Amino acid sequence: MQARQHLLIIDPQNDFCDLPAQYLPQALNGKTVVPALPVAGAHADMQRVAHLIDTYGHQLTAITVTLDSHHRFDIAHPSFWRKADGSDVSPFTQISLQEFKAGEFVPRLESAKARVQAYLETLESAGSYRLMIWPVHCEIGSWGHNVHADVRAAYNRWEDQHKAVVEMVYKGSNPWTEHYSAMMAEVPDDTDPDTQLNQDLLKTLRSADSVLICGEASSHCVRASTEHIVANWPQDRLSQLVLLSDCMSAVTGFEQAGDDFLKDMRNRGLRIMKSTELVNQK
Repeated sequence: MQARQHLLIIDPQNDFCDLPAQYLPQALNGKTVVPALPVAGAHADMQRVAHLIDTYGHQLTAITVTLDSHHRFDIAHPSFWRKADGSDVSPFTQISLQEFKAGEFVPRLESAKARVQAYLETLESAGSYRLMIWPVHCEIGSWGHNVHADVRAAYNRWEDQHKAVVEMVYKGSNPWTEHYSAMMAEVPDDTDPDTQLNQDLLKTLRSADSVLICGEASSHCVRASTEHIVANWPQDRLSQLVLLSDCMSAVTGFEQAGDDFLKDMRNRGLRIMKSTELVNQK
């Protein structure tokens, strides 16, 4: 009986890819559309993912793609915030609870202050991340939200060949919480089930004999997703989880976080492989 192998591709989206010029569209005004938050190495990662699907797809029984899906106005986007002097907050600014309490950074919605403080208190008590202000990215309906063209073409071929559907999992549309992980938001919103632990996805992944995990970025969304999967996985079965190290890269400046993630997962019992090892198996 064929082993059930599930490929989980985290956020293989245009906005995260360092795409070459021939992959970039032009807007009606003639300007070239460029990725909002490109990860160095991501384009090559996605080409390896596409090659894996094309050459190893006969061994895959399921494919799931997660999609970072944001509104423009979001707690982790510049338009949500201003500085004390009224000036804009630049992307890649980190905001701490202490800075917020000191009034260095202020939400543009006066009514949001209490909610934001509660959010920052919960976020920092978890100890995973500080609030990072990112460029507006993966905006719902935009080109940047779309899947890398080579990956989409490869999984379309897989769908046609296997008469199957690639499952799409959306995350990040709640503007009040960061949502790196495909499994749950950094701070779940009690009023929004989409921010809670995704039990359906977890159940689907658990039904496989092995789960191949790849995508962008190893320092953030792949890391957070995997950590949540590991936390909710039978601890004697962690070797079922396989990280494809040549199909993920870290956000610039967070390379150490990406390296530490892989080392930590290896120590926990996950398998770390390159996609070429699977491709060469045929």
